[in-house]
Amino acid sequence: MNTLKYSEILKVNREMGRNLSDKRYEIVVLSNIITHMLNDILEYYVKMENINAHVKSGDYDNIVQESEKFRNSNLVIIFWEIANIIDGMQYKANIMNNDEIEAALSKIKAEIDFTLTNLKDASLVLFNRFSSLIFNYKTLNVNNLDKICENLNRYLEQKKSSNIILIDTDRVIAKGGIEKSLDFRYYYSSRALYTIEFYKNYAEYIKPIILSANGKAKKAIIFDCDNTLWKGVLGEDELGSIEMSSRTRDGAIFEEVQHLALELNKKGILIGLCSKNNPQDVDEVIAHHADMKIKDEHIAIKKVNWGDKISNLKAIASELNIGLDSLVFVEDSDFEANCVREFLHQVTVLKVPKELSEYPNMLRGYLGLFYNISESKEDMVKAKMYNQQSKREQEKTKFSNLDDYLKSLDLKLTIHIDNQTIISRISQLTQKTNQFNLTTKRYTEFDIKKFMEDKKYKIFDFNVKDKFGDYGITGLCIVLVDYSNRRAEIDTFLMSCRVIGRKIDFSFSDYIIEHLKELDVELLEAKYIKSLKNEQVFNFYERIGFELINGNESEKSYRLKLSNYRPKCLEYIKVEDGRKN
Repeated sequence: MNTLKYSEILKVNREMGRNLSDKRYEIVVLSNIITHMLNDILEYYVKMENINAHVKSGDYDNIVQESEKFRNSNLVIIFWEIANIIDGMQYKANIMNNDEIEAALSKIKAEIDFTLTNLKDASLVLFNRFSSLIFNYKTLNVNNLDKICENLNRYLEQKKSSNIILIDTDRVIAKGGIEKSLDFRYYYSSRALYTIEFYKNYAEYIKPIILSANGKAKKAIIFDCDNTLWKGVLGEDELGSIEMSSRTRDGAIFEEVQHLALELNKKGILIGLCSKNNPQDVDEVIAHHADMKIKDEHIAIKKVNWGDKISNLKAIASELNIGLDSLVFVEDSDFEANCVREFLHQVTVLKVPKELSEYPNMLRGYLGLFYNISESKEDMVKAKMYNQQSKREQEKTKFSNLDDYLKSLDLKLTIHIDNQTIISRISQLTQKTNQFNLTTKRYTEFDIKKFMEDKKYKIFDFNVKDKFGDYGITGLCIVLVDYSNRRAEIDTFLMSCRVIGRKIDFSFSDYIIEHLKELDVELLEAKYIKSLKNEQVFNFYERIGFELINGNESEKSYRLKLSNYRPKCLEYIKVEDGRKN
């Protein structure tokens, strides 16, 4: 992507804009320098991920006022350059006395306070940290400009709310280098500081945050085995000859790669294997090789056989109940990598470099694909949950009747209302759930917190357990209640793919409707909005008794007179009211 010229980016942007039909994702850039080239570049990077981004700039050097104007945008980005907080700050700071420095700090902190207040209800804000690097990278001593930036960054850390993410632009500059990131020719004439190269790197750096906010973060990393997780080929090399330890040069590389995979796994990313090998040989390495760091407890799924990798990757996605576009596949063979790229274009394929020493850093360069704005305790035990699911699937084969199987599970559903202890998980469910999601609305933690503070909203969530283990918080319904008119509207209704097919949605609906009756609600409205992945819930509201008012293939509107609702009352699902625990 970085090879495209700016003029080519403009052309591609126009073409993609005509082809993307999804609702626009509004991004605004507020800055005290000229950053207009970022708009087209960021728009390009985001549109390439099939997100219909529209990026615009606020008025030049008017951040405080513009933050009020654009607070309802999906994303606000702030470039507040230290050199222009007062004219010539980059050279004036180092001859200022303490009183002058304090006065400058007080001024900018007051402006930061106003800006953060204006943006307190914004969905998501990326605020660049203050940096003196571009003016002081050749300076040995810490000077006043450095100290001012450190002071302001500490202040930002103290004052920022959960909807604000601080961006370290020094890392962006480090990728491209000082000389390729800055162009002072235009700074002194028009306050344009950064190059096209910088903006490309900046867009690439923040893109994972935008992907996560739009439910497009990757969920699983799938490895080939030979020369991918270890150096060597099973069946040709003895067990003791394969290398994955820092005791050897090549082994150190694979040890590092395994640790990077475990780092992802700790954050809730699934690890899988897709390898042409004898399964017994791979199992022996995992169980008995002293240097193997990735163990069965970390692996959610294995497809180790002599079948083609296209079919195996499809099976992995199906069994994990996630989309092919949620997979990242790591492979050392050019042939296999190219086959997957050609026939499964949704899968992101990473090819192990020919120069093996580049492998760990290549993998690091793609860790952003797995970035998750919200992390929850469910992330820490996700591999365990999928292992439990494997046992459930084995149990299911013993039954010819679905209801008999479900009865055998001893399902227990615990429902909470406005549970402020799991705001991060609730947000995460909106960002990650695609299949059983009636409206596919994405919400940040800050959005959820606002809902909970607003008495008009009721947020229902549920936890599921059965005899095999705990599924975690896996369901959500957000309802907007109009008390004066005794009406309510379902804003969001979703369930994790892990609990689909257990008829839990019926018991959840029973509880929600009974609670709304207690609030004296008479009429409940709802919508189905079609996405690329939620076709399976196209008729969900019809199935639970709602009346279709109007609609077409892409959107349908419903209503339900609560007095007409007939609860399903499934006896094999034990429902507990979390408020009473």
